[in-house]
Amino acid sequence: MPVLSTDLKFLLSGGGSNTNPNAALGGVISATEVVDDTLNNLFDNVSGAEHAAGDINYRCVYVKNNSAAIAYNVKLYINTNTPAVDDAVQIGKDLAGLNATADTIADEHTTPDPAVTFSLADGYANAINLGDIPAGQVYAFWIKRIVSAGATAQANDSAIFAVSVDTA
Repeated sequence: MPVLSTDLKFLLSGGGSNTNPNAALGGVISATEVVDDTLNNLFDNVSGAEHAAGDINYRCVYVKNNSAAIAYNVKLYINTNTPAVDDAVQIGKDLAGLNATADTIADEHTTPDPAVTFSLADGYANAINLGDIPAGQVYAFWIKRIVSAGATAQANDSAIFAVSVDTA
């Protein structure tokens, strides 16, 4: 039975009962799935002061294999980056590895430590390889939102993350 990309779920971090995306700062996986196609499903609005000064925020999310089979050669990438010209998101895999608990950061402005290598990972050709994820297991990754100083406000700013798996 092949694993479908829909069998891989994005779940918040921040503890088993965390439902607040703003608290997804690493640590234990949450039972709460990241809500698809909804504004502020991971990051809050950027304030005027943050637009003026620039701002970098981090979130930690887990990819969970919700299938009964091994997900082979899991690739994580940004399918669509933000439409705004003054900001972007990047992703990087947590260094704890497969089925491990991600480190926790003090607040959304603290860079994950040990250092995560962030990438635009734009499209499948530039995807981050998470390797094989056995049934029921997880892999944490970090999302970095970068708002340039002097950025122009962008209504409905969003990005789309995607996963791909080999069928055998």
